[in-house]
Amino acid sequence: MTDDLPAAYCFFQTFEPRPPLDAVFERDYLLYAVSGALRVTVKGESWLLPPSFAAWVPAGTPLLAEICKPVTTCSILVQPGFCKALPDRPTAFQMSEMTRHMIRHCKDWGADSAQPSEAAGFFLALLNACAGLSTRSVDVKRPFANDAALNKAIEVTETRLAEPITSAEVASAINLSERSMQRRFARDVGMTWSQVLTRLRMIHALELLSLEDLSVIEVAGDCGFNSLSAFNRAFLQFAKCTPTEFRKGLLRQ
Repeated sequence: MTDDLPAAYCFFQTFEPRPPLDAVFERDYLLYAVSGALRVTVKGESWLLPPSFAAWVPAGTPLLAEICKPVTTCSILVQPGFCKALPDRPTAFQMSEMTRHMIRHCKDWGADSAQPSEAAGFFLALLNACAGLSTRSVDVKRPFANDAALNKAIEVTETRLAEPITSAEVASAINLSERSMQRRFARDVGMTWSQVLTRLRMIHALELLSLEDLSVIEVAGDCGFNSLSAFNRAFLQFAKCTPTEFRKGLLRQ
């Protein structure tokens, strides 16, 4: 970074699918996907970022970004310490309608472009608003295990979210007894396999609901639910809103 860059600036760009990208930034980084979705892994924790979700990554933190489909990002890079309200650890959170409008408003305030006199104050107000959101958001963290066999079980489960998959089938795929796998999930992940399955399906639902060409009932089917009412109940418990309400919020951005 050069010294003549502004204290905060926006980086707006569309990325095509590409191999996983390792990166480290010298600035604090607010990563937000305007359209499409990407997965960000930081310090062993992985978040899916569908539209309306952002990740806060403090300066100097290595991250891995996975882009499997085209994604447009609108991100903010700021000097460390510019906003003291945001945490000093990586986190992901849901943006409000107001902060989504704010970040779009400053998308042309890049590192090399002229910024209006109010830019620094505007960026600080945006980040302070995000700080409040980061403490009360839907958790989109992907389940993770230190146990390699359990991570394999999570991967197997994630590839079959639309199917009526069972814990016995997953245990067989990783060469463990069902009882042993369940015991290890409780000890290492702090969740049952069934809870892991539900979380993966809900995170996947967040991504699919951002696609306007899919109906809510199609999203339910792609997430392994054979009834819309069951999907609505599970999503409401997870996100504190119905799938339709979540989608309406996306359409207002």
